[in-house]
Amino acid sequence: MSEIVEKAVTALQKRMEGKSLPGSVRFVIADEGSVHIDGAEVSAIDAPADTTLTAGADVFERILDGDLDPTTAFMSGRLRIEGDMGLAMKLASLL
Repeated sequence: MSEIVEKAVTALQKRMEGKSLPGSVRFVIADEGSVHIDGAEVSAIDAPADTTLTAGADVFERILDGDLDPTTAFMSGRLRIEGDMGLAMKLASLL
């Protein structure tokens, strides 16, 4: 597991404490790997999900650090979303 994926898993586990999504989300971090959220569980597996978010490592790091709003990243083309857009919006509120 790459350092970036490891950092993402740790950060998302903290943000998901006491919270749950009504589905599954997969973050595909280009050239690094994947992070999977299913309900309240966060792990570094590459598994199918209801929603898939894809971006480069720099974009995900900025989102996790709070320096980039996920909606802004999507609207500017730096974050691609496939699948359940409603679930992506719910996740964005957690980030």
